[in-house]
Formats: sequence, C-alpha cells, structure tokens
Amino acid sequence: MAEREVAGLGRPETPQETADRKAAQSRLHRANQTVRNLVWSLVATLIVVLLLVLVVVRPDPAPIDPVDYREVASQTVAPDGGELIVPNLPEGWTANAATLRTVDQVDTWYIGFITPLGRYIGFEQGFDANPTWISNHNAEETTAPEKIEVDGGDWVESLGIEDPGNFARVWIADRASRDAIVLYGTADVDEFTILATSLGITWS
Repeated sequence: MAEREVAGLGRPETPQETADRKAAQSRLHRANQTVRNLVWSLVATLIVVLLLVLVVVRPDPAPIDPVDYREVASQTVAPDGGELIVPNLPEGWTANAATLRTVDQVDTWYIGFITPLGRYIGFEQGFDANPTWISNHNAEETTAPEKIEVDGGDWVESLGIEDPGNFARVWIADRASRDAIVLYGTADVDEFTILATSLGITWS
C-alpha cells in the first residue's frame, strides 16, 4: 500500500502525522454525529409536542345559535286554553332554547335565557302546576326562602348553598293562579329583576 503523502510537501506523512490526521477525522466524525443526534432529538421532541397539542387542545365549541323564542311562542298552542307568557326583554338578551314540554306531569313552557353578562336564567311557566313541580325547582340545599317585591308583585327567593348548578338563585312567583312561574339560574338580582319585570304577568 503506497504511503500517504503530506499535501504540499511531496513526502510521506510520518506516523505522528498519520495519528494526528486520524484523530482529527475521528473528532470531526464525533462532532457530526453529535449534531445529527441533536437534530433528531429536536425533531422527536417537536413530534411529541405536536401530538400532545392535537390530543389535549380542543377548539372551542361553535356558539349555539340564538333561538327566536317569540317566533316559537307564536307557533305553539298553550294547553287547556291557557296563554303562553312571552317576556319582552331589552337588547342584549338572547335565548338558547324555547319549548313546550312535560315536567313532573305538568305542561311547561320553558325558555333558556343568556343575559347580557353571559349568565343563565331559565324561565318556566307550569300550567296547573302541582306541588312536586314547584319543589323540584330548588337546589337540594337552599337558604330559607325570602320574599322580594318586583313591579308590584311578590316572588319567593331561595339561594343554592352547595354546588347548586343552574339553581344558584330561584324565584317562584307568589300569586293566586292556576299557573306557576319560576325563574332560576346563575345571574344576579338585577338581571332576575329585569326578566321578572318583562313578563307582564297579572298579580291576582
């Protein structure tokens, strides 16, 4: 095997020069290998992060389209010749549901409202409501009922104590009528008052 010449000198390289050359090549190989390993490690890490993002992060659900509760009411026939209450609310209030349904064997006109502050108030009108229907509109644990007067009428208010969900505040209309009216939700007193005033109910 021909001896390797030293570039530019025209002579064979010495054993020391051979050792130095091989050591330099070895260092360069290790350096290149280290860089490649680092690149692959970064790529693997990015793949793991991307998978976690795809698995854990979920886009916000599409907002629920508002329901025209007035239109629903105009197409709904109240039971037994009754009349549906249709709140007349200011701008900023929307409904996410409006339906006539049966709850505890009572025909119930329900509207779910979202207030301008993004809170929830459910409105229910129970036709010929029974005591069970009314009692089931309270959280399991509530404060002692208190009377609140709004627009010339009395409401009985109770507040949920522990994990009340949508029954954090409950108002039951205190009036002589075959139909019971209940408001319940997470809004504050001011928003409950606005809804109660908008009902235009007869206090007799």
